[in-house]
Formats: sequence, C-alpha cells, structure tokens
Amino acid sequence: MEVKNTNTNDKKRSPIERRKFLQMVGAALAGGSILAMTGALARTTRNEGKFYWQIDYNKCTFCGLCETHCVLPVSAVKCIHAKRICGYCDLCGGYLVSNARTRDTAAENTLCPTGAIVRTYIEDPYFEYDIIEEKCNGCGICAKGCNAFGNGSMYLQIKRELCKDCNECAIAVVCPADAIVRQPLSMPYNLKDAHMS
Repeated sequence: MEVKNTNTNDKKRSPIERRKFLQMVGAALAGGSILAMTGALARTTRNEGKFYWQIDYNKCTFCGLCETHCVLPVSAVKCIHAKRICGYCDLCGGYLVSNARTRDTAAENTLCPTGAIVRTYIEDPYFEYDIIEEKCNGCGICAKGCNAFGNGSMYLQIKRELCKDCNECAIAVVCPADAIVRQPLSMPYNLKDAHMS
C-alpha cells in the first residue's frame, strides 16, 4: 500500500530546468567540486518563488529620490546604458548639459555630478558612453537628459548584488510614479534592449 504525504506545509517546488541543472553539473565537474554543485542547486531551489524590488523604466520619471532614499549609504540604484539602442551621439543629452559651450569632457559641460560617465571617441561624429558603476549614485540626471533629448538608452535599475531586499523598499515608499515594483527573481532586470537580437 502506497502512503501519501498529507503534510500541507510542504511546498511543491517546480523542477529545475534541465539546461540549468546540466550547466550546474558541468561547472561543478569542471571545478572538481560536488560541494559547489550542491550549493548551486540549493541556491536555485531556495530562490524559487522569491520576489525582489526593481524599477519599471516605463514608469520612472527620474525624480532623484532613488539617490537619496535608499537605505544604503550609496544607492543600490545605478544607471544602465543600453548600448544597442544608443545613437552614439556627439551631442548626447545624457552626457552634456543642454547649454554646453563645447562638446568636450570638461566638468562644466557634463551632467553627471560624480563623473560616472566616460565618453570615448569612436569616429566622426560618434562617441561611446560607458557608466562607471562604482561612481554612479543613482541620481538619474543622465537618464533624464537621455530620455528628454535622446532615445532613452540610459535608464535606472536596482543592482541585484547591492540591494538589501528590504521588506518595504524605502525608495518605493516615496516614488511618485510607483515605478519601484516587485518582480520574480527569474527576471533580475528590466532591460530595454532585451528584446533585440
């Protein structure tokens, strides 16, 4: 006679995708550690169904509260640059102040208060813009300029490795656009260029 478990406290977990499991096994075997595979498997199953805070870039108004209301000394919110949709503009609305006398890297011409954006010449008239995450404070000034005068390739996201996953996000409480939302761990970021191949 088969005995069925009637404990309703046991949560049924969905099976780990075959590909993920095989990647974990391969990584463990390559590293020579069954312990590493066991740890990776435990982390995967522990995080199933977990939700965390993220920014919906369709709602974000770049109000600046992400910089000042995060519980961390330097906000977990950082500027993300979707280079695949960037125009590589010489006159970048996310990099230069709107009334810049020249289009160079002088401090009086740049928007970012912390110098977190690096402008690199590619060829006339194109420049590449990189975000130095360690310098970014999540103020959103660059993203606001890029969205107002450019194509919106600069936007804000909460960095997973920095966020403390507070029960009630202090930024979400004050966000005037309700742009801080809970989403599943399976979707770590809302990337603007994720749909592009």
